[in-house]
Amino acid sequence: MTIAKEARREFTLVSLLTLSALFAALILRQAFWVSLATLLGIIWVGLALFFRDPARAIPREDGYYYAPADGKVVVVERVNEPIFMQCEALRIAIFMSIADVHVNRTPGKGVVIFTRHVPGKFIQAFRPEAALENEHNLIGMGHGGDRILIKQIAGILARRIVCSVQLDDELEAGDRIGMIKFGSRVELYLPTDCQALIQTGDIVRAGITPVARYRDVD
Repeated sequence: MTIAKEARREFTLVSLLTLSALFAALILRQAFWVSLATLLGIIWVGLALFFRDPARAIPREDGYYYAPADGKVVVVERVNEPIFMQCEALRIAIFMSIADVHVNRTPGKGVVIFTRHVPGKFIQAFRPEAALENEHNLIGMGHGGDRILIKQIAGILARRIVCSVQLDDELEAGDRIGMIKFGSRVELYLPTDCQALIQTGDIVRAGITPVARYRDVD
């Protein structure tokens, strides 16, 4: 199982602690060390699941935007996006549970032309007000004349957002752009001439599931 690079430091630390406790339990055979090794082993398995980064065959078919995160679609609507796009946009919000893959991916080809980290609260990510009040990270991309915005939002458990891209990075659809540790919410803002291909309640996979079409395709 491949571990996301953004979480390898934490995973390595827990792995070393688990191996040390297991070694002590085998040598000393004391209840304390056996219990500690068992507890750390459970934590290790949990982290391996939380921080997994499975290989994916990214379709990268022209004319489509793809899901930026694994999870459940909770919002599909038109809103005003005043920060980066500064116009009406199609907003698609995806809620990630702790069981989902937490690695986020770019929805389409483009160049990173805007980034911003905004401190905030840590309320439950599925609540509507979380999109405005919670800590979040913004990644704005340009491709041709279009602009799209990706919003990584922290939640009640997810208190660390990792952005692995920088200004002027040239990205392809499905490239990794970071992760929100322990799940949360990712929102995608697209031009309003895009046709949504999903609806609330749908389950999507980052880089795999097409969520909108931006021009006629064969």
